[in-house]
Amino acid sequence: MNNPWEDINLEDYEKHMSLESVFQLQAMNQMMEEQFYTHPVKSIMILGVAGGNGLEHIDNHIIDKVYGIDINENYLKVCKERYPELEGILQTLCVDLTRDIKLPYADLLVANLLIEYIGYECFQKVVKQVKPKYVSCIIQVNTNDSFVSDSPYLHVFDRLSEIHHLVEEKDLIEAIGEIGYQKDLHQARELPNGKKLVRIDFIR
Repeated sequence: MNNPWEDINLEDYEKHMSLESVFQLQAMNQMMEEQFYTHPVKSIMILGVAGGNGLEHIDNHIIDKVYGIDINENYLKVCKERYPELEGILQTLCVDLTRDIKLPYADLLVANLLIEYIGYECFQKVVKQVKPKYVSCIIQVNTNDSFVSDSPYLHVFDRLSEIHHLVEEKDLIEAIGEIGYQKDLHQARELPNGKKLVRIDFIR
């Protein structure tokens, strides 16, 4: 059976994420700008890049290369269409991170709301392959049992429960610590629906 993310329409996903009651698209956008420039990096890999939210913050005078990784080929097509100014800098790769894959090196590895769908062990393998100097993750902390916020688009995400992993801050810090990275930064941002986004950076 295919990965549920291959069947989720990008427009539905982005409309859900940008609802005033959810506000994740907007919050992530602001947090990504900070992720890109907290550390002195020339190359960035974004796991689960989807339609490219946040890529407008890429300054091509500072960043030489951006890898956009996603399992959904349609997402990547839209991503490239949206950011023609990043031609020559942005390279998209359609990859299933849960399989044996080869990924290039990047100074900074960004994984936002992504570890929840591949798990700690798989994420460790990806980090060990990319060998970044810095890793920056955003995870969602829930105040209730539902990891998908209520919205008119809720049914779109029905199959995500098949691949969802519970991600806890302390377990993530421990997992990344096991492969030689130390926590470097911790930030939290409250969302309108009681959930919050937690950013944790690591340095090798």
